[in-house]
Amino acid sequence: MARKTLAGITTLAVAAVAISGCAGTGGGTDNADNTIDGEVAGEITVMTWRTDLIADGTFDKYAEEFTAEHPDVTVTFEGITDYAGEMQTRMSTTNYGDVLGIPTISPNQYDQFLEPLGATADFEGTYRFLPAASYDGTQYGIAFGGNANGVVYNKLVFEEAGVTDLPTTEEEWIAALQLVADNTAAIPLYTNYKDGWPLTQSFGNLGVVTNDPDAPITMAEDPAPWTEGTDQYAIDSLLYESVAAGLTEPDPLTTNWEQSKVDLGTGKIAAMTLGSWAISQMQAAAEDNGASADDIGFMAFPANVDGTQYAVIGGDYNLAVSKHSESKAAAWAWIQWVVENSGYTESQGMISPVIDKELPTNLQGFTDAGVELMEINPAPAGKEGLINDIANDSQIDLYGPLYRQKLVDIARGAADGDKASYFTELNERWGASVENLAG
Repeated sequence: MARKTLAGITTLAVAAVAISGCAGTGGGTDNADNTIDGEVAGEITVMTWRTDLIADGTFDKYAEEFTAEHPDVTVTFEGITDYAGEMQTRMSTTNYGDVLGIPTISPNQYDQFLEPLGATADFEGTYRFLPAASYDGTQYGIAFGGNANGVVYNKLVFEEAGVTDLPTTEEEWIAALQLVADNTAAIPLYTNYKDGWPLTQSFGNLGVVTNDPDAPITMAEDPAPWTEGTDQYAIDSLLYESVAAGLTEPDPLTTNWEQSKVDLGTGKIAAMTLGSWAISQMQAAAEDNGASADDIGFMAFPANVDGTQYAVIGGDYNLAVSKHSESKAAAWAWIQWVVENSGYTESQGMISPVIDKELPTNLQGFTDAGVELMEINPAPAGKEGLINDIANDSQIDLYGPLYRQKLVDIARGAADGDKASYFTELNERWGASVENLAG
């Protein structure tokens, strides 16, 4: 598989608009020995979005293995289904666990909430995806795993529909979905509109349309990024045109994320735009419901540059130590162990953040299609939070579902306007903020 050794960030988990309020500065204890280099002992609470791995006992197994090596540590887990939303609220207090996946906070706020782990340069030979949790040369988190961005699909449905070649353009994409609609009983594309957050997953493809590893900065400095020829235009146009053509679920107000995994796994849904982290969940749903894990495929976003497709790879949530933890050394020891020794990325089919580990086999489809992997470059000094600031100032929830839900509503005739008018509105709002903040 082609690989590019560019410094990377994830365009999803890096974070977006700043949290209102502040958890304060300074640690949560007066114990001078309570540092990440102190004694590995105490009780730690691990906050997680992977509620499924709590339910099936996977995390308990990890805790048992970890405490066998560190018997003076007690590990408990707190799972949150709406992790991004609830953690935004929790971060305005001091009660957000000892280990957490960094939610949507701006990089310049990291030191208010998180314990520094050391100089980023000291980690560069060991881990991928560092820039997402780095600020001003200091590292605040390590990715739990890495993902490629693209589309999860059911191979059997595509075969039954008569799709012989995976789409590499918007036109080919619409044609493929139309074949699914005409020749199968499956929903061609499922948006998960009601849950909202799955709509944001397509933003992770920023950069692949133009092969631009600086895409976040390009967008932050572009006064009209919803203009044909740009990454953001292509990403949102694909969603709009799919909905407008009647190739998505008939009633987006009743979508259900958990059920959608079963339905894609069993062939009732053909495709969803998600990261590769979702592959293992779809495979498990398929097997649990009498289908085969081999039915689940993963394709690159349908765009190409001179015939070559690209896929952005980046870290999932970055694991960090709370500034207010009373067991910082234990929390840091857990992060290093779970990232390097738990087998999490291998079992989930994710890209390990450990540089020396192999890429997952579930990206074989990328290899077969000649897809090149790309990482997004870190922002230049002084511009680390620029795209977040512009999104906040323009009141376009770039990392959230609201403007995309409106896009779906317009496309399905439930709101006024059309693609051109809505993209013009987005450009006007974004452009005014670019002039204010980046001009």
